[in-house]
Amino acid sequence: MILAIDTSAGTSVALRAGAGTLVQRDSEDPMRHAEAIGPLIADVLATAEIEPTAVDVVAVGVGPGPFTGLRVGIAAGEAFALGRGCALVPVPSHDAVAFGWYAAGNAGRLQVVTDARRREVAVSDYDGVDADGVPVRVGGPVLHLRTEVPEASDVRIEPTQIAAGDVARLAAALCDTGRSLSDGAAIYLRPPDVTLAAPKQVAQPTRADRDHTADRGRR
Repeated sequence: MILAIDTSAGTSVALRAGAGTLVQRDSEDPMRHAEAIGPLIADVLATAEIEPTAVDVVAVGVGPGPFTGLRVGIAAGEAFALGRGCALVPVPSHDAVAFGWYAAGNAGRLQVVTDARRREVAVSDYDGVDADGVPVRVGGPVLHLRTEVPEASDVRIEPTQIAAGDVARLAAALCDTGRSLSDGAAIYLRPPDVTLAAPKQVAQPTRADRDHTADRGRR
């Protein structure tokens, strides 16, 4: 039983057993991942009448995507896998889209393009599948201005959301073949908007300062 989560765009959660997706629930709101993730996980488990203890694998989409959104999904997946004591499988989100497209019987070169905000898009290019049916990524993911995406494929897909069902399907294929497509690191493509400020340097007292303090103490 695979629980799959992707928050690289909106929020999508799915359960997969055997060869099919039991249930998938989605929220297309790209700004409310934290509010959506818990209820969606609870909903898919309840709808499928599956106890959390029945989950053997947690698959998480690792992007590309915005910093905050990705962290919500990855953290939720890590927490569930830790609590359940089961395997965590990181899945590049664009690879999941490509896997779903090729698994539907399509062939040829494919380009996956997703919104990266700031008038930019994240782009990945694929050229068929390998012997295990896993998409062969030949470029990206990389950022381009929306108006400057190179033509490098027969077909371009621009999903507004990554289906967790596709994340689960690719995770199942990876588990079956013992392969990995990611080290688990989130694919942000740009640094976070908010960074920690550098710590302030505290000036060390001079000898004159110490002498002055000592004099005051003797008075």
